[in-house]
Amino acid sequence: RFDAETAERYLVWRQYQDPERPVMLLLGGAAGVGKTKIGLEGVNSDLATLVRTFVIVGVLSGFVYFTGVWTNPLALPAKTWIFLVLSGLATGASWVCYFRALKIGDASKVAPVDKFSLVLVAVFAVLFLHVRPSLRDWTGILLVAVGVLVLALKR
Repeated sequence: RFDAETAERYLVWRQYQDPERPVMLLLGGAAGVGKTKIGLEGVNSDLATLVRTFVIVGVLSGFVYFTGVWTNPLALPAKTWIFLVLSGLATGASWVCYFRALKIGDASKVAPVDKFSLVLVAVFAVLFLHVRPSLRDWTGILLVAVGVLVLALKR
């Protein structure tokens, strides 16, 4: 269905999704904050969140289809559905809060606070999933927390 060149481009793209090579994540995240702030000018933040969600659905549908991993979602186990729905609700609430914060605040202050979720994810992973981060992992997590606190302090 695809030629060798398409497969090669896909494999290169996949390399940049590797957690050891977060270049795409960094570039996407940095570009996303600025575009989001500009896109919110004169627009209700909830409507903007809805439009962004439609774009994401379209992009992910294309990825799922073209990578050949599409299966019938109704065939997923009930437990998977429950956790995906709960995750979706949490993500939706997070996006609504983030867009509202960007609408009224400075992106340079909102984005770092949003990234503080990394610290919470690490703590929850330890408490609920019994993950054991290494000393190096905890050092990075601590640096993120300190960075957010430094940026949050009033001058």
